[in-house]
Amino acid sequence: MDYVVETQQVTRAFGDFEAVRGIDLRIRPGETYGLLGPNGAGKTTLIRMLVGLLRPTTGRVVVLGHDMPNKAVLAQIGYMTQAQAIYTDLSVRENVHFFAAMVGQHDARRVEEVIALVDLSDWTDKLVRTLSGGMQRRTSLACALVHRPRLLLMDEPTVGVDPQLRVQFWEYFKQLNAEGVTIVVSSHVMDEAEQCHRLGFLRKGVMLAEGSSDELRAKAGTETLEGAFLAFAGEEHNG
Repeated sequence: MDYVVETQQVTRAFGDFEAVRGIDLRIRPGETYGLLGPNGAGKTTLIRMLVGLLRPTTGRVVVLGHDMPNKAVLAQIGYMTQAQAIYTDLSVRENVHFFAAMVGQHDARRVEEVIALVDLSDWTDKLVRTLSGGMQRRTSLACALVHRPRLLLMDEPTVGVDPQLRVQFWEYFKQLNAEGVTIVVSSHVMDEAEQCHRLGFLRKGVMLAEGSSDELRAKAGTETLEGAFLAFAGEEHNG
């Protein structure tokens, strides 16, 4: 398979508002691809189309060789949403067990492994509603990873996570890449973008530019990714 994710001129409209406009993506196996842009840029809408939760208004979305939406593909996808999508009246362990069972994963050792990965071993039996927002984010990540997905989609995964644990997360993401897992991550934090193999700058549903961080800085003639984004956004506005 040449590409784990491929979109062809994908658009998504909500009434008269186009949240995503004519986006082409090609993401290779074992790659971390970052979607960068401000709130309202279309990152979440695009990720929801990749998962199959939204149908494109026009264009085509292909994930793991299948047109989306496709329920059969979901067992191979891990999805960490921007909003909390876990059960607050269940414990950490119960949440992870539940999401594992949803895709036919019943390995108790794997459940404990991902709980340890997100540094929640001391809170496994705590109800999620009693945890801090950062701990709830970590629980969500454990739920997304427990079934060993081939494609991991994460919407603002490190919001509310302390800097030290954020570093640990990215080290683990690199390990997943080495194992062949493909990652798509959205963020508006430019320093995290340096961790990605390739980036797509989104603004108002449009792909402004795409490439590695070095390529984007060189093309924009700037020293920082933030400067590069502003340069491309200015070109799009002036054009």
